[in-house]
Amino acid sequence: MTDFVKTAESIAKRARTASRLMAQCSTAVKADALHKMAAALTDAAETIQAANAEDVAAAKKAGLSAALIDRLTLTPKRIGEMATGLREVADLPDPVGEIERMWLRPNGMRVGRMRVPLGVIGVIYESRPNVTAEAAALCLKAGNAVILRGGSEAVRSNVAIGRLLHDAGLKAGLHEGALIVVDRTERELVGALLKLDRYIDLIIPRGGEGLIRTVMEQSTIPVVKHDKGVCHIYVDEAADLAMAESVCVNAKVQRPGTCNAVETLLIHQSVAPTFLPKLIDRLQQAKVEVRGCDRTKKLAKGVKTATEADWSAEYLDLIVSVKVVDSMDQAVEHIATYGSQHTDAIITQDYQRAMEFLRVVDSSAVMVNASTRLNDGGQFGLGAEIGISTGRLHARGPMGLHDLTTIKYIVLGEGQLRE
Repeated sequence: MTDFVKTAESIAKRARTASRLMAQCSTAVKADALHKMAAALTDAAETIQAANAEDVAAAKKAGLSAALIDRLTLTPKRIGEMATGLREVADLPDPVGEIERMWLRPNGMRVGRMRVPLGVIGVIYESRPNVTAEAAALCLKAGNAVILRGGSEAVRSNVAIGRLLHDAGLKAGLHEGALIVVDRTERELVGALLKLDRYIDLIIPRGGEGLIRTVMEQSTIPVVKHDKGVCHIYVDEAADLAMAESVCVNAKVQRPGTCNAVETLLIHQSVAPTFLPKLIDRLQQAKVEVRGCDRTKKLAKGVKTATEADWSAEYLDLIVSVKVVDSMDQAVEHIATYGSQHTDAIITQDYQRAMEFLRVVDSSAVMVNASTRLNDGGQFGLGAEIGISTGRLHARGPMGLHDLTTIKYIVLGEGQLRE
């Protein structure tokens, strides 16, 4: 048995032991733990920033992109948001023990479905150290034990945050294995963890396409994938063009390094001559590189030629591709061909067309007259999210508390026998 396998098994066994206790943990104890964790982050903000500064400096030296460095950087505001997120999750209704349905059988037996924790959840992620707090809060509130393994580029930040959360959890009475932040960066250790289906119940990868593919290929544990975000906005012929401009700019510029930032704009031919010159000028003023089809290039200056690869690209940067389409059907076909089933939107004042777009576009979130950046657990009122699932099992879209539980059937009888 290699050192990596021994270490992975030790981590997983500790989490499995803790998971049995977390399943019995009261709502009050879990809430108290999360509030203590939030206070710990706030009190030690300078310590977190110092660790994060080392990660950022190393990332710049390694030549990581501006988008990745943005995702890595922890400002005082972002640390405050992490603490706020912990408090918000602490105050959410606890799904554990909730009886969703109960029905009476002819023999007098009552059958129901009760929400229970998944067990042990492993989260493997890149770049964003705030995921350490977000994932911990959601997994623990849902009664699970959680193993967190971030990327090497954020290891100092993740370890600093993880220690604070872990120690605060111990003070609140949580088992020491309820929250484990892996401080080793070797890929072999991740590979060993992914084989421990005896102890770990679910893997959630969050990161680039390469990470998702590697986890899917190596894991013997069920995986809920947070796939890449090739997000689209279709500006319909019946769009309010002022609204469309505002939404498109927000979806690209507000935070381009996120998975729900728009990557491709599809513009109906009838509004393109009026709409595109102004939109592209505004995007360029915001330092967005615009890559367009031939029809787009004829309507605005400074547009680079879009290649076939651009239509399926997740830029995670201030780059956007633009295509003029003849109809909504053509826009829908483009989304089906090149999209990643993450987030797609239509801008239109035509109710019937909006309803048709909602029906035919097969993505985890489909939006009408709203920025793709709003596909988020917090924005949807879920309190927070552990990721946006682009698969179909066992959750789809932003994964909140309920998605980190499963069900068991419960039966209330009075001595019934099977005849």
